[in-house]
Amino acid sequence: MENFTFYKLDSGSDIPYELLLLADETVEAINQYIFNSVIYLLNDGMKDMAVLALYPNSSTELEIKNIAVTEDYRSQGIGSILIKKSKEIATENGYKTLTVGTSDTGFQQIRFYEKNGFIKKGIRKNFFTEHYPFPIYENGLQMRDMIVLAHDLSE
Repeated sequence: MENFTFYKLDSGSDIPYELLLLADETVEAINQYIFNSVIYLLNDGMKDMAVLALYPNSSTELEIKNIAVTEDYRSQGIGSILIKKSKEIATENGYKTLTVGTSDTGFQQIRFYEKNGFIKKGIRKNFFTEHYPFPIYENGLQMRDMIVLAHDLSE
């Protein structure tokens, strides 16, 4: 990460919807959480290449609501760097658990989170069919349930 800058977005700054939409389907869905989230960006010196949105679910649980890396920087460990940063931020702020939700059809994402120390904690039944105005497909399957994964920060 020697040539990258990780920084917190100022509250008055424009929301980086272009990056957030890499991990979420609609601006409307993003707007459900983004105004109560803290946004972090990773910059390569010329442009922002990754985004991380963290949302406090409670005084003890912080949730990764959005994590996305631009196409040209994928499969280079950037996502794992963002997970590491989110764990550091959560720990520094006294959170006990870091959670994330992803689609039941997001097999690659589920493996990624498990590789980064998360374990399956629960299922939000029909999340994608109830919270989006149209069917969303991933890996040829309709997204229905959200898989919730958690990382215990006391470990």
